[in-house]
Amino acid sequence: MMGSDVDPGQAMGRLFADEPGLRVSVSEAASLGNHVPAGATVDRFTNTVTFTGSNIHLDVVASPPGGPDETFRAAGMVNPTIVVAQGAQQTLTIVNADSDTAHGLVVGTKGAADTYMPMMTARPAFSGSSLWFLGDPTSAGMHERTVTFTASTSGSYSYYCPVPGHTQKGRVGSFVVSA
Repeated sequence: MMGSDVDPGQAMGRLFADEPGLRVSVSEAASLGNHVPAGATVDRFTNTVTFTGSNIHLDVVASPPGGPDETFRAAGMVNPTIVVAQGAQQTLTIVNADSDTAHGLVVGTKGAADTYMPMMTARPAFSGSSLWFLGDPTSAGMHERTVTFTASTSGSYSYYCPVPGHTQKGRVGSFVVSA
């Protein structure tokens, strides 16, 4: 599988398609990916969403409806830089809108996403900052999960899809924790 053009996420997507949990419709996923949360400042010129509060909730959609494949959409932008204050509690709701591939989201150290298999070579930057896989949508809807963590250490991090090869296809963004 590693030497072929087969996306490992396709097999994983089928495997986890019937996993229990919350589901959303296509229209709900599109709305979530474009939703600008309260307390956020969006700068479309720099592709940045900045939060100043201590409790943050951001919706992130993988392969958003009507958007580019192999990307994340949050606050109406593709793979935006997310800036938060040190010590802020983050709640990220992730939706897999891709019809035939598993996706996830991990906040990890800068550079961790540069490897083909980040789930094997890198650890999440913060306890609770990982959602490894969401399966393919089914007739019940698109998988939705929430991760909650505290951005305890200032610095520059990445958020990325841990499925092999997905960061190389563009599913990665910057996550900055300011002191």
